[in-house]
Amino acid sequence: MRINNNLMAMNTHRQLGINSDNGAKSIEKLSSGLRINRAGDDAAGLSISEKMRGQIRGLNQASRNSQDGISLIQTAEGALNESHAILQRMRELVVQGGTGTNEADDLAAIQAEVDALNEELTGISDRTEFNGTKLLDGTLAVDLQIGANAGQTVDVTVATSMDATTLGVDVIAVDGTSAQFDIDIALVDTAITTVSETRSELGALQNRLEHTIKNLDNGSENLQAAESRIRDVDMAKEMMNFTKNNILQQAAQAMLAQANQAPQGVLQLLR
Repeated sequence: MRINNNLMAMNTHRQLGINSDNGAKSIEKLSSGLRINRAGDDAAGLSISEKMRGQIRGLNQASRNSQDGISLIQTAEGALNESHAILQRMRELVVQGGTGTNEADDLAAIQAEVDALNEELTGISDRTEFNGTKLLDGTLAVDLQIGANAGQTVDVTVATSMDATTLGVDVIAVDGTSAQFDIDIALVDTAITTVSETRSELGALQNRLEHTIKNLDNGSENLQAAESRIRDVDMAKEMMNFTKNNILQQAAQAMLAQANQAPQGVLQLLR
């Protein structure tokens, strides 16, 4: 029997340290909810998880970008709705002034309202903005980043100004003659068609962005689920590991106490 080196106590102490370390790791995982708290826990898993996190955040931001794009389009489309209403009223006035039963004062009143409508039409074109960007003056050309990676953009453009001059209705002159009526009604109808086409293009783009948002949100959700499987801890399984390590730690402590008592037997030989 040797007392200088208690191999049984040394081995038990080593096992106690291992069980203590494993227990500490289990506590860290249970308290954080993460299976990977540092690179040493799973170097490859951490690398994949971080790449996924970057992609997830990119998809979420792209979804928000698309929502901003829809807001921009809705602002422009709402203004064009008013432009449409103005042009429809203008057409009504042209038809009213095209009959020969109007007096000169009547025609003057009709022309005055047409002129006022033209001013408002131009005003809508000049004033309609979204976050400082003019939408209907013919200069709108923005790129929306609708994906998490390079090259995933969509263009929003309104290249034609929606003012009275560009639409061609600022030259309407109601005089009660059939010849002028033909000219005026053609101008208004052309303007209505131009506004309708622009609204149609914006509406189609809005529908596209709505589908884009759904796809981005779906991709983000599935990627988050995959990232969770890599990085998050299985609480039930880890609780089992914690309980096992806790029992082993207590058993090792008890056995270490027993191993430390073994050299005491030498004293019996000295009596």
